[in-house]
Amino acid sequence: MIHPLPDIMLEPLVRAGLLEDLGRAGDLTTDAVIVDGDAVVSAVLAARQDGVIAGLDMARLSFALMDPRIVFEAHVHDGQAVTRGTCLATVRGPARGILSGERVGLNFLSHLSGIATATAQLVELVRPYRASITCTRKTMPGLRAIQKYAVRAGGGSNHRFGLDDAILIKDNHIAFAGGITPAVERARRAAGHLVRIELEVDTLTQLREGLETGGVDVFLLDNMPPDVLREAVRIVDGRAVTEASGGITPQTVTAVAQAGVDLISLGWLTHTVRVMDIGLDYQP
Repeated sequence: MIHPLPDIMLEPLVRAGLLEDLGRAGDLTTDAVIVDGDAVVSAVLAARQDGVIAGLDMARLSFALMDPRIVFEAHVHDGQAVTRGTCLATVRGPARGILSGERVGLNFLSHLSGIATATAQLVELVRPYRASITCTRKTMPGLRAIQKYAVRAGGGSNHRFGLDDAILIKDNHIAFAGGITPAVERARRAAGHLVRIELEVDTLTQLREGLETGGVDVFLLDNMPPDVLREAVRIVDGRAVTEASGGITPQTVTAVAQAGVDLISLGWLTHTVRVMDIGLDYQP
């Protein structure tokens, strides 16, 4: 079971979403239609397709911030696989708060569950092999923490959270530094004892130069076809971690895993996946 993120990290995101939705005049529709401001109703959050859940706390907060009297009772947990029709949570309280908080809560829950579902599918595809599925920094600004959380909920792992937690020397760094060797040597001098160094390479020639230079902990094998990846893994021979990246999709991930790499990173997980269909249904 995945460890949830603390509310203090989630609340600002939910609050911003609610403020955006409420705009300058609040929920005109609900205020007009629901005459009794104290009317109490019940509703259920239900899965309308199979998937893996992530983001229940975002949904809970969207209702709690609208009206603290709303009771949110989760019936599943993040990281749990569910089938179509599963009741994910029951919501009970003032109708106005439930209606006004519904869309923001569902947006977060559906988006994060979509990421978790896609991640779980990829994890299953590569299960027979050594490769682990990981995400990238290709996340929506402001949402990185929760999108990476959703990857973990789906059974994947996280790549860098930002520019400050590891050194990743990419093609432009190499070009501006004047080559692989000077780039790696400068990185090695600057890195603290807890900072790992990863080098992106496009060819086997670059890979060999990186190995000869020394000090590289991880090689990012960028846009290499499976046969080249297999040769790259053979050349590295356990001296560093190998990571395949670049345009990998569910259709190609198995062939990449068969090449023997340690990691497969996919920006697709956080920037392209479809939301999971989840709805809020009124209970008479």
